[in-house]
Amino acid sequence: MYDRRCCRFALCFSLLVFCCFLSISTENVDAQNIPEFSSEPHPLQIEIMRKADYPGSEITIESIEIRGLFYTQYVVSYFSEGYKIYALMSVPEGEKPPQGWPAIIFNHGYIDPGVYRTKERYFRSFEALSLAGYIVFKPDYRGHGFSEGAAAIGGGYGDPGYTVDVLNALAAVRSFPETDPNRVGMWGHSMGGQITLRAMVVDKDIRAGVIWAGVVSPYPEIIRKWYRFDRGQNLNRDDLSWASNFSSWYERTAETFGTTEENPDFWASVSPNDYLADLSGPLQLHHGHDDTVVPLVWSEILSWELKANRKPYEFFVYDDDDHNINLHFAQAMARTIRFFDRYVKHAP
Repeated sequence: MYDRRCCRFALCFSLLVFCCFLSISTENVDAQNIPEFSSEPHPLQIEIMRKADYPGSEITIESIEIRGLFYTQYVVSYFSEGYKIYALMSVPEGEKPPQGWPAIIFNHGYIDPGVYRTKERYFRSFEALSLAGYIVFKPDYRGHGFSEGAAAIGGGYGDPGYTVDVLNALAAVRSFPETDPNRVGMWGHSMGGQITLRAMVVDKDIRAGVIWAGVVSPYPEIIRKWYRFDRGQNLNRDDLSWASNFSSWYERTAETFGTTEENPDFWASVSPNDYLADLSGPLQLHHGHDDTVVPLVWSEILSWELKANRKPYEFFVYDDDDHNINLHFAQAMARTIRFFDRYVKHAP
């Protein structure tokens, strides 16, 4: 009897030891299979951008382009991270308000940096805001036109260079003698919408933003749509170059930090959408229903996120309209100006 009990005990003990060994071995195998990604900071991360300085510089007038009845238009320059950046600037004519003119930083969308020119494109939008009594400042991001520096990688989405240029433009405009530094807003189209959103969660003093057809969804959604977009698509040379640049950037970044599925925390850290609780001011969104460049759902996603964060916003969709909102331009611009007048020009 005693021997049988000893045998049973020995057997149970052996099984227990074996199970523990198996468990430890499995844990070690699982640990070995968990990929390790870099924890180094990435310059695109919002928290990293917040720690940086954006001092801007004095604005230098390079040439006078238009001397009109309602505004004067200049080609100007300023400095951003040591690069000389050019810009188009208009200053209203007439009696300046006691505290200075309100201002709008104007962020253009993606244009092939090699063919970009300061005075081409966006004429209607730029003029409408100029006639509304604002200093309007449209930076030529690094690598565009005559601006120094290299164009941002990832088709403009892989590093913060353009946003850095915009934040330094913001500082330069605020220090311009004609500006009321407490009344500055921001307008952005397409890629410029992403820049505007990013700037508004980095700088707390941007009074309000207006985004037309913006690339404003979280980064994982942008990547899901545009990664390998260059494959199997009938794209022109410029679009093919941009799409290939974007895909290559994502692949290189994923090798270091993981894919959007493997390391969602990293991709959340580079998405302005995860920081909407800190948005500096109200947002107004516009999108053409038939936009074939930037999906309407991206603006819808941002509107849902703004609502969830209880942030003031307006959202307009234009039936049968395109990426540039050409059919409803007058209506969209009138809404834009009313919004800026309410939250920037007449802000307390």
